[in-house]
Amino acid sequence: MKPYSAWKLFTHALRGHRGWPEAWRKPEPAAGYDVIIIGGGGHGLATAYYLAKNHGITNVAVLERGWIGGGNVGRNTTIVRSNYWIGGNTPFYEWSMKLWEGLSHDLNFNVMLSQRGHMILGHSDDQMQAHLRRANTMRAHGIDAEILDREALRHEVPWLDYSNNARFPIHGAILQRRGGTARHDAVAWGYARAADRLGVDIIENCEVHDFIQEGGRITGVETSRGTIRAEAVGMAVAGHSSHLAARAGLELPIESHVLQAFVTEPIKPLIDHVIAFGAGHFYISQSDKGGLVFGGALDGYNSYAQRGNLPVVNEVNEIALAMAPSLSRLRLLRHWGGVMDMTMDGSPIIDRTELEGLYFNGGWNYLGFKATPASGWTFAHTIAHGAPHELNACFGLDRFRVGHHLDEEGTGPVPGHH
Repeated sequence: MKPYSAWKLFTHALRGHRGWPEAWRKPEPAAGYDVIIIGGGGHGLATAYYLAKNHGITNVAVLERGWIGGGNVGRNTTIVRSNYWIGGNTPFYEWSMKLWEGLSHDLNFNVMLSQRGHMILGHSDDQMQAHLRRANTMRAHGIDAEILDREALRHEVPWLDYSNNARFPIHGAILQRRGGTARHDAVAWGYARAADRLGVDIIENCEVHDFIQEGGRITGVETSRGTIRAEAVGMAVAGHSSHLAARAGLELPIESHVLQAFVTEPIKPLIDHVIAFGAGHFYISQSDKGGLVFGGALDGYNSYAQRGNLPVVNEVNEIALAMAPSLSRLRLLRHWGGVMDMTMDGSPIIDRTELEGLYFNGGWNYLGFKATPASGWTFAHTIAHGAPHELNACFGLDRFRVGHHLDEEGTGPVPGHH
């Protein structure tokens, strides 16, 4: 599809932006498909796109109970990075970063990737040593990483609190310059439009109520829009994984929690990077509109509610002011919650289930948005071949039975996990 010319954009503006062509079709569900993907978020849409593009499987339906962009893909802080340091995570997230870097061209849709750099502050000598170990692991895998001492960091990010009165003295930071942000709704729309162009049916307002099981095999789903059969069914429903899987008789090692995000009033350019606080769970960047976008740790109780919680609001803002007191004069415009699916080790699951024909993608914790391209790429491979790709082989369900956990920071899915 050719990009719109300036004249076409102007004429649409004169019409009050009415009459734009639909970005994807609105088909009625067919009686059956080769593959059904439950969940029209970033991971589900990416899976459908790569099934069609990489594997030639175009008879695919994406079933979304609401609207495209209404779930976690539109409720995050838009960060992308690949600064991980244990086996499995390191190559997976670097592949995701490489896909991010070519995604706008691949989808013919501007996902507004901004590689402004991602850094994690260090507040002690021990923490700086841990950052150095992480940086060396990244470099050994061909991933860019820099260690900034206090003066180099102060030159690059002068607005942090470097004073002797700082609650958590700043010693330096680890920086990945290829990290940054991407526009979350553009990612959803780009994948949706590209998948539709390849023949995928994107069916919104279609809630899955149950699974059809025949002879120990999943052969379809019962939905709010009727029965739909399929040779294979993939689940990518984020925080709703546990209760949907329970309808197939599966118990997953996952809990659901709310994770909040915040946006301030717009201000002039201040923050050139994505900054993560090293002494608490906090991360911040500045949007193209000028608002500061930030978040922290999840709420400490199980929930499916997409709303905020005042103790977390207080905690996150306290951390923001400890890091940069100059932020104290800003007003919050809004905050919201996304429903997180948290595994017991803080790393995701991309695997077949014990039920033939049913595949699962979930347990993304804090890591979901940045993993979107690689998640869809590897999940599509797993469904197409009935076996995982080497990049997601370590993300199997069986690791919880055998004790082969992938605990990136030795903390599990708790507020200290970045």
